[in-house]
Amino acid sequence: MENNIKAYLLGGGIGSLAAAAFMIRDGKLAGGNITILESLPLFGGSLDGAGSAETGYSLRGGRMVTTDNYECTWDLFKSIPSLGDKDKTVYDETVEFNALYHANSMARLVDCRRAIVPVSSMGFSMQDRLELLQLASADEEKLGASCITDWLSPGFFDTQFWYMWATTFAFQPWHSAVEFKRYLHRFMLEFSRIETLAGVKRTVYNQYDSLVLPLQTWLEAQGVRMLPNCTATDFEHKLEDGKFVVTGIHIRYPDTTDVIAVRDGDLVFFQNGSMTDASSLGSMSSAPVKLSKKESGGWTLWEKLARDRPEFGNPAAFNDNIAQSFWESFTVTLQDSSFFDQMIRFSGNAPGTGGLVTFKDSSWFMSIVLPHQPHFLNQPEGVQVFWGYALSPGRIGNFVAKPMADCNGEEILRELCGHLRFDPVSVLQANCIPCRMPYITSMFMPRAHADRPLPVPKESKNLAFISQFVEIPDEVVFTVEYSVRAAQMAVYELLGIDRAVPPITPHDKSLRVEFEALVKSLK
Repeated sequence: MENNIKAYLLGGGIGSLAAAAFMIRDGKLAGGNITILESLPLFGGSLDGAGSAETGYSLRGGRMVTTDNYECTWDLFKSIPSLGDKDKTVYDETVEFNALYHANSMARLVDCRRAIVPVSSMGFSMQDRLELLQLASADEEKLGASCITDWLSPGFFDTQFWYMWATTFAFQPWHSAVEFKRYLHRFMLEFSRIETLAGVKRTVYNQYDSLVLPLQTWLEAQGVRMLPNCTATDFEHKLEDGKFVVTGIHIRYPDTTDVIAVRDGDLVFFQNGSMTDASSLGSMSSAPVKLSKKESGGWTLWEKLARDRPEFGNPAAFNDNIAQSFWESFTVTLQDSSFFDQMIRFSGNAPGTGGLVTFKDSSWFMSIVLPHQPHFLNQPEGVQVFWGYALSPGRIGNFVAKPMADCNGEEILRELCGHLRFDPVSVLQANCIPCRMPYITSMFMPRAHADRPLPVPKESKNLAFISQFVEIPDEVVFTVEYSVRAAQMAVYELLGIDRAVPPITPHDKSLRVEFEALVKSLK
């Protein structure tokens, strides 16, 4: 029997799409009772992917997935049909794809001499091992709002382990010690194979085409109303038995405004904050413009909602220091195979099998990855696409005498070819689109426990939060899993669904995993 509750989801990222699917599948809501509002023209949030062979493809990022973890993500996608084969689910399709293309990086680190660094050792000193153990075993209350550098000595940040762990997960030394500890535990299974990235799995195409589009297609088939170019600007509310109740949502369209009335019993799910807010694209001839929340307004509603309501979090902990939360990515579209051919010969990896190649001595701390081709559904034969990013875009390049943040696509390619000792002529016909993301690792910023609200705060009756900026014990941010788990927790709690949210797999409690991690750390 279907529910008559209506649900409004503010933000069209993977969290909202997942929440809508859980409400239909497990909560028996009619799809027509669910409305998703998104300020951008496309849905998917940070899982984006757009462009063409003519104009150039663009990805802000590529989130790592794994079939050894991501319990809620695969619980969802075991129910969503593949676009390519309706008899298969997205999960089936992904597992089959990864059975064909195994990750086994043979060029994980490259040094300033263009030599592949053999990673037979993590490079730890005894002091590094002791400090890492102390951090990994400290409770979160003790870690508090401390940084990684408060626990680890300078020498740790020049180890092979740090170069690989930092670029696999996008950590910086000044980031939260709590988040770093959570990653050490959640991905302990990857510790022993970090140099090959054997545990990393890939979707068939980019994650917009492989995850967002099938999910959106299924939701639309269920009758879900999806409203693009529509921004929620404020809530009307009341207090009922001391609990916050949303009674109306103020909406801004491109040419008008409106107020959605929220009835008693209806639900509101809010994607508070965005790691890709205020992103901007450049081109082969221009650097991305430097935007912030002042231009985008993407954090305004959460800031307004949390003012004088500590139970709804503290957005300032995440969005007040762009210098420590921004980096830049770039997507390269090639019309011939010369660059890929050279990379295959250099790295020993076919596209889709190597994962990140990190230039460890790069002042930009640059990495690239050549995915399996085609990487886009509409990518023609003969066109190739790869992606890269740099964690230190504010520094002067090794081959281009300016910060990456001030570089256009042509200059980024010259810097890349310098590290590889490739003739830049190999990318003369390329289209490199840089992307500046001022808040991309904002969820890694040092924070107090109360700076993130619970998916359903105790003081809320019909409002839930689903994003990278909610508090989920033991789970790791900057993953698809975090958004999907938050959505599932929020939906199940507000609808009273009698089904357990899939628990986090405790790989860090496995004696085999612990032993393999110990052996690795001693090398």
